[in-house]
Amino acid sequence: MNPYYWFCYHLIRLVGRFFFRLRVVHRGRMINHGPVILASNHESYLDPPLVGSVADRAIFFLARKTLLAGPFFGWLLPKLNVIPVDQEGNDRSALKALIRILKAGEGTLVFPEGERTLDGRLRSPLPGLGFVIAKTLAPVVPMRIFGAREALPRGSGRVHFCPITVVVGEPIYFTAADLQPPGRELYTRLSQRVMDAIAALSLD
Repeated sequence: MNPYYWFCYHLIRLVGRFFFRLRVVHRGRMINHGPVILASNHESYLDPPLVGSVADRAIFFLARKTLLAGPFFGWLLPKLNVIPVDQEGNDRSALKALIRILKAGEGTLVFPEGERTLDGRLRSPLPGLGFVIAKTLAPVVPMRIFGAREALPRGSGRVHFCPITVVVGEPIYFTAADLQPPGRELYTRLSQRVMDAIAALSLD
């Protein structure tokens, strides 16, 4: 970890513990070495730092490029491994950056739904995750965050200090056989497999 990431990583862990009573279920399932995709549902702006802090390593993140528009965040976020994404179009450059990162043996956090939920329900995944899986065959750790929407719902600027839990699922390992049959539906099929694993996670 670079010093900026190290400082923010430990700060987020403290904030999660003392303000949101952050609980992690099945932390031992996390892959902390080699290429890995952490795939989580998306409820709140709190998701990236809190879900990312579950890993005992530096993780790379995707974020709207507008978040990097200001001078401060434009300087800080790249130091925190943030990759800008153009949400107005089909930004393959960000996906290609993830592929390069995974092939270098690093870890990434991806939200298959692409955006935060409005009502708390899980959304259908976008094919981008499937594209990255097909190009790297990187293992995926499905994760589900509970309580983040109550803490900071979409459209609200007010934070509520309520309990948040992150549940870590069993890793999914892909092989060349999972890329068959090829075709236009392959990426969607791979993304949906991960989304189904996320949906199966619960607090019970």
